This record gives sequence, structure tokens and C-alpha cells, in this order.
Amino acid sequence: MVNELEAISPIDGRYRNDTQPLQNFSEKGLINYRTLVESEYLIALSEYSGLGPRELSDDEKEFVRNLYTDFSLEDAQFVKKIEKTNHGIEYINNGKKTEHDVKAVEYFIKDKLRNTPLQDSSEWVHFALTSEDITNLSYGLMLGDGIVEVILPKAGELYEKINWFSEKYKDVPILGRTHGQPASPTTFGKEFKVYASRLKNQLEQLKNYELLVKLNGATGNYNAHHAAYPDVDWINFTRDFVEKLNEKSKIKLKPNLITTQIESHDTYAELFDNMKRLNNILIDFNQDVWRYISDGWIIQRPIEGEVGSSTMPHKVNPINFENSEGNLGMANALFEFFSRELPKSRLQRDLSDSTIERNFGVSLGYCLIAYNSTLRGLNKIVVDETKVIEELENHPEIISEAFQTILKREGAEMPYERLKELTRGRKVDMNDFRRFIEELKVSDQVKAELKQITPINYTGLARDLVEVY
Repeated sequence: MVNELEAISPIDGRYRNDTQPLQNFSEKGLINYRTLVESEYLIALSEYSGLGPRELSDDEKEFVRNLYTDFSLEDAQFVKKIEKTNHGIEYINNGKKTEHDVKAVEYFIKDKLRNTPLQDSSEWVHFALTSEDITNLSYGLMLGDGIVEVILPKAGELYEKINWFSEKYKDVPILGRTHGQPASPTTFGKEFKVYASRLKNQLEQLKNYELLVKLNGATGNYNAHHAAYPDVDWINFTRDFVEKLNEKSKIKLKPNLITTQIESHDTYAELFDNMKRLNNILIDFNQDVWRYISDGWIIQRPIEGEVGSSTMPHKVNPINFENSEGNLGMANALFEFFSRELPKSRLQRDLSDSTIERNFGVSLGYCLIAYNSTLRGLNKIVVDETKVIEELENHPEIISEAFQTILKREGAEMPYERLKELTRGRKVDMNDFRRFIEELKVSDQVKAELKQITPINYTGLARDLVEVY
């Protein structure tokens, strides 16, 4: 095994601890999923009325299923040996390498059935199928395991943490910024809630996702199936088989009956676009937190022994949020490429999708690294409530919006223009507003109402929005 310090990809090198949960996307993992699909297909053929293979006993079915449930590294190495070397085992492709990854899996299964009571069923392995029938189902199962069991829980953990921050700081007012300039106040809790709400929407879509798959032969017409068994309802067989696979799948698989040799991958594109949207929200979040740290509104707790800069001893850098942003960008670059390229295939099939699909785990690996980085960053930060209050008090001009709106309600003449003249491009303080109030031709009740408004309490329904939604 390659040492992590010798790995070319940071996925398997520097960040190996983070990406370990996605090992099912390895070459061994893909071979294992293919073995699963081939094995279940053999069992399904034996159970279907009107087909040639004899029905397998319960013990024989268990034997076949053990081929993938007990799949070992040695098994994977044997499959690669069949694919890539002149292995010398004469009854397997005359001892020659196959240079075909799916055919190698077929030969592996047949070898396992050799010299067992199941040897008479070995030629039903991969019966009437094309490689893509096995591969697209394998990737469906693989993506289900990776996204539902690894990615969604970690992204859900992020959502929960951000939502926790929104509750914790729902009453802490901060200066709003639009176009980077001082704007109407908000609260830290409400701004964190914006991201929690956005993440929740994307996670709900991912949880309910359905992936199209195919099992219809070399050009999608069941040619070989129909030639061998014209009286069998192969379309119904496909539906039944996919439904049985759904018992093992973490993501809903649905048969696509209208395809070429490959399933068209449109639902792949939709899935990865969903992932890209999720990641874009987190990039946006990382950048905002980075800015809050830069402004001193959020403080990072220093970790004992940690070095922030090789030359500046005082530095506590927002490295977790920066690391996350970079890795999310890497993931999204791949997702964008997947979505753009996978739905295209020349005529009935070209092989460009095959090498692209092998990078699914890489894209999800970058996601996992990023999610862990943001979580580490969130576990080190607190809001400097004194600092954010000071910042608000330094910008009393932000309450001019409230003043002009109330004065409009009262029918005052040109309130917007009067507040603009008072505040725009000028440094003002609360005394300027008090003098402005005293000069107004409005009731004492309205003047009292205006005097109650400060940059600290002018936060609208921010607190309610956090609590209700």
C-alpha cells in the first residue's frame, strides 16, 4: 500500500484521515459493487419464471451473496490480475489478460462457482447484459452509500452547528452591510439562520433524491434478452430487479427504460448540481465568517502549541474556513465537469463517462474535507459582543431609515430627503438625531417614539425569525 506521504492526491495523502469513510469509492469498492450486482442478477434469473437457469437453494443463494459480503482485498487483487496480467490460469480467458474490468468480474465469479454445485449455473453470470448494465447499477449503489451514509450526516452536522449558533446569538445585534457599507442592523443569530435555512433546503432535496438506472442490454433494446427468451417480460423483470436492489440501496433507484447502451446520466447531473448548490452556500458562509473574523467581530480561540505564521508569532489565522473554501471549490469544479460532460455520449455509447465516473469519490472526498474543516473552525469561534456593540454605536446614521419611514407614516414633508441631507456622506452622532427630532413638526408622542430608536435595538423581527423558522 502506498504511504500517505507518497500519495499523489491529497485525498489519499494529506487528508487521508478525513476521507477514510469514502473507501467504498476505491477500485476495490467498485469491484465489490459490481460483484454484488452480478451476484444478485444471477439469483434473480434463477427465481424468474420462464428462464433457463435452475432455481437456487437457500444455501446456494447464500454462497453467491457471500461473494460480495465477504469480498476481500485478495479477491479484488485477483480480479485485477484477470484484467491486467497474463495470469496463466487456462480456464480463465485462456490464461490471458482481459483488459476489461467488468469481464474480469464475470470471470472472477465463474471461478468462485467452479468445482461447486453451482458450476452448472456459471454461464448465466452476466447473461445478455452489457457492461454498463452492471456498472450503472454499481455506481447507483455506491453513490447511495457515500452520500447517504457519509456526506449527508456530516453536512447535517454542519447544519445543526450553524443552527445552534443562530439560537445562541439571536439577540446579539450587529451592523448590517450592503455593498460593504453600513446598513440596517441585523443579529448574528439571524445571519447564521440564513445559512442554516439554505442548507436545510438542499439537504432535504438530497435526502429525497432518486437516481435513474438501466438494465436493458447493449443498445437499450433488450436485443439479446428477447432473442433468447422472446416470451419473457424483460421490462417487468427490470422493474422487479431494480426494486430488489433498492432493498440494498441507500438512494432510491428507478429504472429508465428508454436509453442507449448507457443510462443517460441526467439524474447524475441533477444530483451533482444539488451538491454544488450545497457547497456554494458553505463557500458563502465561510467567506462571511472569514470577514467577521477579519473585522474582529468573531474571535478564534487559539489552540495551545498551534502556529499561525512562520514569521509573525501573534497570528491566529482563519485557516479552517480558508481550507474549507478551497476544497469546496475543488469539489465544485468536478461537480460542474460531471454535470456538463456525463449527459453527453456519442451515438449509442462512448467511453468518456467511464473514466469520469471513477472520480466520484474524489469530488465527495473534497466535500468531506471541507465539511470537517468548517466544523473545526466553528468549534473555535465566539462572538465578541462588546466589539459588535461598539461598531453599531459608531454608525448611528443607520437609524435614518427608521426615522424617514415613521415620518412618511405621519405625512411629514420630504422626510427621506431631509434625512439624506443630515446623514449622507457625513459623520453624525446621536446628538445630531436628537436635535433633528426636536426641530420636527410632529406630536410629542412621535418624537418620543423616535427617541427610543437606537442602532442597538433597531433589528426588526430578526429574533422572531430565528425562533419561528
